[in-house]
Amino acid sequence: MKTQSILLIITCLFFCQFKAKSQTIAVAEFGTSGVHATPTIAAKLARLELIKLDQYIVMDQADMSEIITEDDLINCYGKNCLIELGKQLNVPYILSGSIDGFGNKIVVSIKLIDVENNTIKRTKSMEFDDQEVELQRMIGIVLQKMHDQTTNLEIEKQLAFKNDIIVNNNIGRMNNSGPRIGFAYFHDSELQDFMTRAENLGGLDILPFTTNLGYQFERQYIGTENFSALGEIIINIAGMEQGQFIPTLNILNGFRIGKQGWEIAFGPSFGFRSESRGFFAESNKNLFGREEGRYWSQGDFYNAGYSSEILDEEGYEFSTNLDKRGTLKINTNWLMAVGRTFKVGTLNIPFNIYYSYNKYGGAIGTSIGFNVTNNRFKINR
Repeated sequence: MKTQSILLIITCLFFCQFKAKSQTIAVAEFGTSGVHATPTIAAKLARLELIKLDQYIVMDQADMSEIITEDDLINCYGKNCLIELGKQLNVPYILSGSIDGFGNKIVVSIKLIDVENNTIKRTKSMEFDDQEVELQRMIGIVLQKMHDQTTNLEIEKQLAFKNDIIVNNNIGRMNNSGPRIGFAYFHDSELQDFMTRAENLGGLDILPFTTNLGYQFERQYIGTENFSALGEIIINIAGMEQGQFIPTLNILNGFRIGKQGWEIAFGPSFGFRSESRGFFAESNKNLFGREEGRYWSQGDFYNAGYSSEILDEEGYEFSTNLDKRGTLKINTNWLMAVGRTFKVGTLNIPFNIYYSYNKYGGAIGTSIGFNVTNNRFKINR
């Protein structure tokens, strides 16, 4: 008796499974908007994913074409139209739906029509991130959810739409991380004097402009379609064309506005400077037998024992100034920049004009860079 019961259960399970699999289903065209996929392509993707469910006999498109014409499928998305279409195809079920792109997301909606009972048996709608290349996976997830099957949670998580548009990096994202090159001119100031002064007088003995070579690291922390707030770190080396090595680290806060990519940025810049305390001897004076000519004394008279009173009588005043021979210290500047990012296909070309200054003087310069847009990271990358 027990053996008969087990056999009966196995037979029922087999019969139910066979019956479920023997149910034929047809797929009508999907309504599409805001995406590149056509209604026919969307229907083909749905057929592929239905076959994977292993619950239906999926009617082939070629078999459907022998019974109905393409005109029968045009704009047939409503319940009554789909029921009539299912009756013409002589199938118990017909599947249809819609795929709509809305800005930064794709909405996939699918409905299963019970043709024999004239009812909508099941419906399911889900929102996904705007990754149209993964449209087949999206349709598959919706169908699996509709039929209470287990989905791949990792793929579902990566494709899911995150409804936090203020801070999500996939909104209005333009990441301009990449190399930078440019030049800067140091205008008339103590800084320019230090750069052009002879080396034996404590200067760099170079022209008052330098080329710059660096790299910008950028991270968006607030973003909408037409506004982004950015954190930027720029590592820069200047003066190499004149035999100098002048490194700087710039930490900026930036704002990118509008679809044209206009940007403003500001923040501190850190580097190094050498300075000493001393005085300048002017060309019309000969102090203590020294050769006439303007030079920075680096305090050598003061260190030799000459009192400040004697120097004051001669018209000299001690001060702290830039001096290559002096003590190395951390140097800070304030930097402001304005610019725009030009687009050529997927190539971004950021161009900026900036001004950097501190108490010794300032420099005005330009910077240009390049990078390739990669707004979204595909899950099959």
